[in-house]
Amino acid sequence: MTSTGMATELAAIDAVGQAELVRSGEVTPVELVEAAIERIERLNPTLNAVITPIFDRAREGAAKLPARGGDAPLAGVPFLAKDLVVDIEGVRFCEGSRFLRDHMSSYTSELALRWQRAGLMVLGKTNTPEFGMSPTCEPALFGATANPWDVTRSTSGSSGGSAAAVASGMVPAAHANDLGGSIRYPASNCGLFGLKPTRARNPLGPEYGDAASGWACEHAVTRTVRDSAAILDATAGPAVGDPYWAPPPARPFSDEVGADPGRLRIGFTSRTPDGTPGHPDCVAALENAVALCAELGHELVEADMPGLTPEAGDSIGTVFNAATSWILRYWVARLGREPGEDELEPLTRVYWEMGERVTAGEYLVAIEVLQRFARGVAGFLTDVDVWLTPTMSLPPLPLGEMVSTPDEPLRSMHKSAPSVRYAGVIANITGNPAMSVPLHWNQDGLPIGVHFLGRFGDEATLFRLASQLEAARPWADRVPPVSAR
Repeated sequence: MTSTGMATELAAIDAVGQAELVRSGEVTPVELVEAAIERIERLNPTLNAVITPIFDRAREGAAKLPARGGDAPLAGVPFLAKDLVVDIEGVRFCEGSRFLRDHMSSYTSELALRWQRAGLMVLGKTNTPEFGMSPTCEPALFGATANPWDVTRSTSGSSGGSAAAVASGMVPAAHANDLGGSIRYPASNCGLFGLKPTRARNPLGPEYGDAASGWACEHAVTRTVRDSAAILDATAGPAVGDPYWAPPPARPFSDEVGADPGRLRIGFTSRTPDGTPGHPDCVAALENAVALCAELGHELVEADMPGLTPEAGDSIGTVFNAATSWILRYWVARLGREPGEDELEPLTRVYWEMGERVTAGEYLVAIEVLQRFARGVAGFLTDVDVWLTPTMSLPPLPLGEMVSTPDEPLRSMHKSAPSVRYAGVIANITGNPAMSVPLHWNQDGLPIGVHFLGRFGDEATLFRLASQLEAARPWADRVPPVSAR
């Protein structure tokens, strides 16, 4: 077994760094895996981030790799898969729902196959709210995931288990996905870098094509910018039969890390789309980021995004409700039965009922409204290179505050709405890449990210800017109270 000392030492090294250790022969893939298992077993009882460990499977995979990793770019690097959307054959797949508590995946998703080819060692599945719908990671099936920065606080959702695992140092990086902010919100709450790629940058097959009207996308949460770029290099690109492709990058994303972004024109605002002010801590995060970007030579212009009108807001609700209906219909067909009364959480059941009432015409009208909105966003981004806001409009909320009940089935959304007023969902509607960057911690020691929205297909600019910010104000060495480091 790997010693605690070695496990702690490796916890401070990012994914790219761990892969370099394997290539140099300083450690073996098996040693990396054993060290990560030790960290998970030590921290998970406190955080509840990993809900389905597959340690022996990872050990077997690591043992099959060449001692120096061969050609795999991330050979032996420990990784975790969020228990949502992505299947791994023979592994429990619950999507946070009691309806799926005994379901086992019968195939492996294309994205997971690409992880395997890159040499990533998947050690288990991470916690997620039921079907990824809630903005906090507190499913009835597995219980709450705690934030490593304050175990009484939410990680946000829906990639909360992955974010807690990476922030605490269990693994250097973990899978995350994003239908309305679910990569970026947990990254903000947990002090991580979280990039939502361009629509269709990563594959959703073989089971899904245009998931949730094109809003859903796959990637990861990481401590460092270069890890995010390296993982995206390993996974990006269309699969056979994908309904559409993202514009291919001019060069590997890893080549953008450390490259000069040039003098960018950065639009920014502290105003939320509905005009309400953000929390002072979130506004302070924005102001600090604006000052830093100016110091780095960028042009900063105060600019509000074309408004999310009431019509657009209603259309977002229509599409989200329809997506819930699609998810439940998919699983009813796949399992061959309806969920029992105690197998769905109150929030899910209400959204399902609302989704079943959406007509085809209403759905298509909503899509048209949001496509017009997306054209406005694209026009706005011809005047600025990126748009900067706080990621969240409140610091991390207490656990339990956003949990729905039978008496208050929409409590989760009502309580969380004030925290997501900056509308991370804009990037899902438009398909644009966006990132949360951990540049600020408040007086309580809680991380608060800032959010950059980029042009469609232009992750390159975001990676260049993020790596410049990371060099100017490093964050990876910040250690939360619950940590393997």
